Amino acid sequence: MAILYHHPFCPHSRFIRLSIAEMGIEADLIEEKVWERREAFLALNPAGTTPVLVEEQIASVPGSRIIAEWLDETRGLALNDRRLLPENPSARVEVRRLVAWFTEKFGAEVSEPLVHEKIYKRFMPGDVGGGPPDPAVFRAAKSNIRYHLKYIGYLIRQRKWLAGEALSYADLAAAAHLSCVDYLGDVPWDEDAVARDWYARVKSRPSFRTLFEDRVLGMAPSPVYADLDF
Repeated sequence: MAILYHHPFCPHSRFIRLSIAEMGIEADLIEEKVWERREAFLALNPAGTTPVLVEEQIASVPGSRIIAEWLDETRGLALNDRRLLPENPSARVEVRRLVAWFTEKFGAEVSEPLVHEKIYKRFMPGDVGGGPPDPAVFRAAKSNIRYHLKYIGYLIRQRKWLAGEALSYADLAAAAHLSCVDYLGDVPWDEDAVARDWYARVKSRPSFRTLFEDRVLGMAPSPVYADLDF
C-alpha cells in the first residue's frame, strides 16, 4: 500500500489526497509537522515539505506536481475517461498550466500564507517562527483571493471544468487550495456565483469526504465548509 506523508491543512497535500481518491488508490496517511524537521522525513524529501508519496517501486516521490505526474505515468492509461491528465498534448498543457497557477501563484498569494499564519503558527514553537498571526498577511491574502475567484469564474463561463470538458488535476488543485481557505472562512463566495457553483460541484464528489473530517484543534471550520448547498 502507498504511504502519503502530509499535513491535513497543507493545500498541496490535499491536492494529492483528492487525486488518489479520484483514482481509487488506498494510501496510509502519516501526518507530518514539517517545522519539526525530522531526519527520517528529510531523508525522503530534503526540501522538508509535504506531500511525499512512498510506494513499493520507488523510495519517495516529493511534491504535489511531481506526485501528480507519477500517478498519471503509473496509472493514467488504466483510468480511461477518468484520467486526470488528458491524453491530448495540447489539453495536457492547459491542465499543467492551471495546476501551476494554483499550486504556485494561488498558493504563494493566498492559501499558504493564510494556513501558515492561522494554523501552523499556532502549533510551532517560537524559536522556529510560531506565535501570533500577522494581520498584514491576512489583508494581502484576502485581497488577492478576489481576482483568483474572478479567474475561476471566467474559465467556467467558457468550459464545464477549469481546463476543459472533463474533470482534471486543475480542478483538484484549485479546490484543494480553496478548501483550506474555506475552512478558515476567508473565501468571499458572494463575489462570483459561477466560481461558487463550480466549487460546490467539486466538493460534492466522494473524494472530498475525508477532507471534511479534518479539524484544527481549538478552531471550528466556517459554517459553509462541509455544506454542499452553500
